[in-house]
Amino acid sequence: MSDFLTSKKFISFAEKAVTGVVGKFADSLNDDGPCFVNHKDYKNEYFFSGNNEFRKKAKKSSKWKLGYAIADLTPYDFENHDYYLGGYLTGANHFNNKVETIVDKMQCRIIALDDSSDRGPSFFGTIDCIGFGGTDIKTVRRKFLELLAKKYPDVKPCSVNIFSTHAHSCVDTQGLWTNTISNIRRNYKKNKKGKGTYVRGADYEYISFITDKIAQGLLSAYEDMCPGTMTYAVKDIGEEYFTNKNRKSATSLVTKLTRLMFIPDNEEKTPTVIASVGAHPDVAGLPTSDGCGTGRELCGEYVYYMGEHINRAGYNFMFFNGAICAIYMARGATNDGLSFPHRYEESMRYGKELAKITLSLTKTFEEIENDELLAESQATIEDMAKAAERNANYTLWYENWEPVEEKKLAPVLNIALSTVKIPVTNPLIKAVGKLNLVAYKVIKEADNTYSIETEIGYMELGNSELNIVFLPGEFCSDLLVGGDSLKAEYAYRKTDFPYPCLTEIFEKDLTPFGLANDAIGYIVPDNDYIIGDFVNHYHELICLGEYTGSSIIKGFIELKNNISYR
Repeated sequence: MSDFLTSKKFISFAEKAVTGVVGKFADSLNDDGPCFVNHKDYKNEYFFSGNNEFRKKAKKSSKWKLGYAIADLTPYDFENHDYYLGGYLTGANHFNNKVETIVDKMQCRIIALDDSSDRGPSFFGTIDCIGFGGTDIKTVRRKFLELLAKKYPDVKPCSVNIFSTHAHSCVDTQGLWTNTISNIRRNYKKNKKGKGTYVRGADYEYISFITDKIAQGLLSAYEDMCPGTMTYAVKDIGEEYFTNKNRKSATSLVTKLTRLMFIPDNEEKTPTVIASVGAHPDVAGLPTSDGCGTGRELCGEYVYYMGEHINRAGYNFMFFNGAICAIYMARGATNDGLSFPHRYEESMRYGKELAKITLSLTKTFEEIENDELLAESQATIEDMAKAAERNANYTLWYENWEPVEEKKLAPVLNIALSTVKIPVTNPLIKAVGKLNLVAYKVIKEADNTYSIETEIGYMELGNSELNIVFLPGEFCSDLLVGGDSLKAEYAYRKTDFPYPCLTEIFEKDLTPFGLANDAIGYIVPDNDYIIGDFVNHYHELICLGEYTGSSIIKGFIELKNNISYR
């Protein structure tokens, strides 16, 4: 069956069906809904461009300042109000992903960061969710600025940045998985008859609730700011923690884990660990074959358990996901042949193991062995025995461990952000926009085509020691570091991608922060874009269109060329 689905004949048929049938359906819909705006009337409000100039060195006598906050977004009233998980509305869960159980928490982790250069603090919040659109992020910014102006009218933020972990087992914050069929029917009638009110895909009341909570959390993070020192460490943790699913042409795999650690000067304040790794949460809420898990269990996935263990070690926890198009967590290294009745138990093991790795980057094997939070416990020894019974090899995560160097970061925070227009050519996305399922501002251009404006960013910490790119979706790692899908020989369209990858553009090793300041879906190379291969290229179904990759890369080229130093 798989061979048939990947045959040229089927792919050609499927592409014609999507672009033809769905395209005609999308074209038949009116574009006068709340998502659409004429290009003449479009305004880019609540956008932060960052620094006009980058500093080469820290200001004399300057210090890092960091504040931390966490907002609990868990819908505790789920028994009295319907909430839906964001992702995997399939036959496996009987096309019903209404929340039935809360396993842990849905959170937004927040930091405020300043380098004492009098350029204003920057704010960073990461939401446990499948994605948070640019329109809702601007609502967060507006609400935060209103709160800030009331209490601290002289404070002018340099930037306010909101990210997503891409957890599929938290409440749907985008709208594609919330009572979907009913919403399509209702909005279709409104669209065709011009009567009635468009319903939003995501729960409006819940979105309003979490934007309030995040705005308040940003303010709390500012009020928590204190001086201290910042260090960083980076380690390649190996391929066994990652797996490339469903996109065989994209060959790069970014396997590094980056850790920042802020130590306050005030010993009574809690230090903060900031971690980044590129691994798609592997859907803890999906049903299990034995029926123990229904697939309707709210869970923060591995990120939550990573944070729980780091909290136990005495640190605040902040997380940024990476370039995760087709890159998933690989459970094999942490499951070790064991069987679990619930998928979230696999997320527990993966998150806890990543937490141990994060805490141990600069430790020796002996130091790990002598730390009760890091070394193997009695429960683990029992797991070893269970694995042996299943003829599985138990992997000791710190076997042959080599520590890496921890380096001090000078207090320099340079950040530049810009906007990019991306043409919307995917007929599925056109239909979703016209039916108002997701909260995007779709711009109707003068030539009657459509586009969406999104954000990209570049940040340097220290004396350009840690260089970070902000990516507004699930970014193909080949576009980050290079790979086969950029080459005509391996790309579906048999042409070369016409632009360099990001590491070549910036001529630096880059740390990617994905789903940054938007969640526009998958970002793949134009030359490897094919909408009919649902096995190896299903990502294109949730991609704005065939020019998404090149639009983002061209935006970064322009952004980089506009940066100046002093």
